[in-house]
Amino acid sequence: MSKGKKNINVCLFGAGRAGMIHARNFKNRVPNARLAAISDPDSKSVAESCRELEIEKSYADFRKAMADESIDAAVIAAPTAFHREIAVAAAEAGKHILCEKPMALTEEECDSMIEAAEKHGVVLQVGFMRRFDKSFIHAKKVAENGDIGDIVLVKSLTRGPSVPQRWMYDVEKSNGPLAEVNSHDIDTLRWFTGSEFDTLYASGSNYRCRQVKDEFPDFYDNVIMSAVFKNGMQGFIDGALYVEYGYDARAEILGTKGVIFVGQKEETAVQTITVNSGASTPFVKSWRNLFREAYLSEDISFIETILDSGNPVVRGLDGKMAVKVVKAGNLSIKEKRIVSL
Repeated sequence: MSKGKKNINVCLFGAGRAGMIHARNFKNRVPNARLAAISDPDSKSVAESCRELEIEKSYADFRKAMADESIDAAVIAAPTAFHREIAVAAAEAGKHILCEKPMALTEEECDSMIEAAEKHGVVLQVGFMRRFDKSFIHAKKVAENGDIGDIVLVKSLTRGPSVPQRWMYDVEKSNGPLAEVNSHDIDTLRWFTGSEFDTLYASGSNYRCRQVKDEFPDFYDNVIMSAVFKNGMQGFIDGALYVEYGYDARAEILGTKGVIFVGQKEETAVQTITVNSGASTPFVKSWRNLFREAYLSEDISFIETILDSGNPVVRGLDGKMAVKVVKAGNLSIKEKRIVSL
């Protein structure tokens, strides 16, 4: 990619909720980028997305999009099972890649994506947007400055409000909530500890989706994971689905001389106080609200990395390691034992 090129033409693969966040950013908020096309096999989703974004070019078959030489970059927000196939095809077509999490279903799929990107000289960035969130970035700097002494423990939680989509219930095919919900937490622990998981123990159960217990006995909507890292630090993850009260994403970094709390729970800074019900503050309803600006920073960074021929903030290796921990966590849940990585 020439540094002198003014605009990077982007094609979105997967016009779902996460995909449309990226699409709206690339439409008019990311400098030196242009949303050129959308690819999705769902004709209704494509039609609605193209109409909203005023995009004329669309593809039902992602392979035809890869043959379009005017497209420079692929933003992959399709279901996880299709990430590897789309990413490898993009790399072979010389298109840079921003792939949403989870990166893939297995480490082997991640390896093939990384190898394809390296072979064809394209950027491969993985969508861990919390690394682009201002609060998390500030917390990381405070921790690195030594303000809380040596880091001892990193805790991270993600709890989603919605009923799981049906495809998620089959843990063998989806990798379950540890992948779809807690990939961000896994990456947060790796980021703040600066180390890799050494051993872990996870426990999961189904408390809120009891209607699928007979058909999907292995599905869990609540999970906890404790871990020890190779540098001796400790970690803990708390994940939940269908909590209904709102979208909850927070982290805590405990040091030898202090602690850092990061994460916003309030939807707005407005607090209402009444005689009858006391004080109340609206809780964050969706990750799309909480991390809106982080997604934008992530997309801007992707384009800047392409134009500068640099290295992405979040690499393929980061995506692969999260997948490795997910698989180990699911094994721990299934076999009720500590797993060594």
